[in-house]
Amino acid sequence: MAGHSKWANIQHRKGRQDEKRQRIWTRVVREIMVAARTGGGDPAANPRLRLAIEKAKAANMPADTVKRNIDKATGNLEGVNYEEIRYEGYGIGGAAVIVDTMTDNRVRTVAEVRHAFSKHGGNLGTEGSVAFQFKHCGQLVFAPGTDEEKVMNVALEAGADDVITDDEGAIEVLTDPGVFGDVKSALEAAGLTPEMAEITMRADNTIDLSGDDAARMQKLLDVLEDLDDVQDVFHNVILELE
Repeated sequence: MAGHSKWANIQHRKGRQDEKRQRIWTRVVREIMVAARTGGGDPAANPRLRLAIEKAKAANMPADTVKRNIDKATGNLEGVNYEEIRYEGYGIGGAAVIVDTMTDNRVRTVAEVRHAFSKHGGNLGTEGSVAFQFKHCGQLVFAPGTDEEKVMNVALEAGADDVITDDEGAIEVLTDPGVFGDVKSALEAAGLTPEMAEITMRADNTIDLSGDDAARMQKLLDVLEDLDDVQDVFHNVILELE
C-alpha cells in the first residue's frame, strides 16, 4: 500500500509479527516470567501477567507451558532470571526509536543493539533522549468501516481516555495501561474486535519518510526486531510503503 498511511503501517507491522510466529513463544515466555516475578503469579491480581497469558493463548501456547514458566518466575521451579532494559536511539532522519529488551546478559544485548543502530544508519542515544516523545498507554485499533459511534460509546463508558479516527477511517482507542484490560473486554463483549490491542509506547508526534529513507528505516526496524533479546520496538515514523 502506498501513501502516508498510519493504517498501512499498522497492517505492515501486524504482518511482520505474523511472519515471526515461531519466535513469539520465546518473547511471551520472557514476558510471563518477568510479569510473574515482579507482580506475583496470580493473574487476577496482576494485570501485566493477565495480558501476557492472553498473548500466550493467542500464540497457541499450552497451558502447562504457561504454568511452568509462572512457577519458575515465582520460585517454585529453578529458572533463568531476565531483566528488562530499555534502549533509546535515533533512526533515519532523526526518527525516535525505543527498544525494549529482556535479557540474561546485558553486555551482549547492548552490543547487539548498538551494532544494529550503527550498521543501519542510526545511533544509540542516552537514557531519556527520546522517551519523552512517547506516552505509555493501552492502544486498540479498529479497521476502517467499524461503527465509530459504537466504539466511542463503549470505550469511553469503560474508562478509555480518547477515541481517534484517522483520515482513512481507522479508529484508535487510547487507555491508561491500568484499565486496558477492562476496555478491551467491554469492546469485545459489544462485538467489537480490534485488529491490534496492546500496551505500547505511542509517539506524541510522527514524522513521514518515503523512498530510500523509508526503506532504510524499515531495514533498521527489522534488524532490531529480529534480535533475540528484543521484546518490542517503538518509533515515531509513518513510512510510505510501496
